[in-house]
Amino acid sequence: MKVRERGIVIGKLPVGEKNCITDVEGVKVGHVTLDYPLEENETDYACTGVTAILPHDGNLFKEKVTAASYVLNGFGKTTGLVQVNELGIIESPIMLTNTFGVPAVTQGTLQYMFENNPEIGDTTGTINIVVGECNDSYLNSIRRFPIKPEHAIEAINKAKNDVAEEGAVGAGKGMVCFGYKGGIGSSSRIVNDEVSGCTYTVGCLVLCNFGKKEEFQTVKYSIKSTENVSALSKTSDGSIILVLATNAPLSDRQLLRVAKRCGIGLGRTGSHYSHGSGDIVIAFSTAHKIPHVTNEMVEAREQLREDHPIMNQLFTGAAEAAEEAILNALSQAVTTKGRNGHVVHAYPFE
Repeated sequence: MKVRERGIVIGKLPVGEKNCITDVEGVKVGHVTLDYPLEENETDYACTGVTAILPHDGNLFKEKVTAASYVLNGFGKTTGLVQVNELGIIESPIMLTNTFGVPAVTQGTLQYMFENNPEIGDTTGTINIVVGECNDSYLNSIRRFPIKPEHAIEAINKAKNDVAEEGAVGAGKGMVCFGYKGGIGSSSRIVNDEVSGCTYTVGCLVLCNFGKKEEFQTVKYSIKSTENVSALSKTSDGSIILVLATNAPLSDRQLLRVAKRCGIGLGRTGSHYSHGSGDIVIAFSTAHKIPHVTNEMVEAREQLREDHPIMNQLFTGAAEAAEEAILNALSQAVTTKGRNGHVVHAYPFE
């Protein structure tokens, strides 16, 4: 269950109908989860997966969206963010997986995009694939490369606009958060301007794999946990990928400003962006579709005024949605067994 069903309410802004990134119209999420032994003795185990976030249900290469990314701490192995920040657009699904799965997921996503756009790399330019990752090596045998290109294609094909699965699914299958089972979490916020009547949605999906038990802000959330289950006493610094979506008409520079506020939500849970943590935000707006081919020299777009009060609401929405998405990942995850007999327990909510 989500944390709101446990009586934990984050922030003051209203949530969307699904309290999920898919509350942003057109956004779709798909998962492929791997959970099986790679050897008979279960020493090696596939405990990992792939998650795909599609900004809209059209052709992403032919109709790009405004985008930006922000690096809170750069201990990560993402692909595609250099071009995202240079051009301010995303033209592919946003893919999440484990650290050593990035090449395979990139290849699979390329294959999917090639099938739907045979002109790529032939009669038109190349394509920029965006992949984020976290290290799931405590539970997953990442050196065995269980992730294959076909898993990326399957995740994209499974993507739906329904309530996204959360917890130990997709790329989150092998992740650890605050010493307990982490993974995929999501949340959303609604912002509105009473004068104009305009309403926008902010949605966040996280792949969380960070933090020590002692850092989690249990007192702040009034969480009482049972004592019969122990958190991992020693884990790596970990990482988190935060994917932020909105239908607000923002420029890529404005998106960058909103993306930075996700770090506030992350910090509220107890993170301090550890040395070895890859803490990265990938943000996009669905308000504009940028055509790949056009005869026009000038593009005309609407965008919010920088000094309009609704910008502060968007900042608040990003912080609240990120914070709640992390808690939802903890709340939805289940106890998981992986390689070498390792077990990571679900957070022991009372």
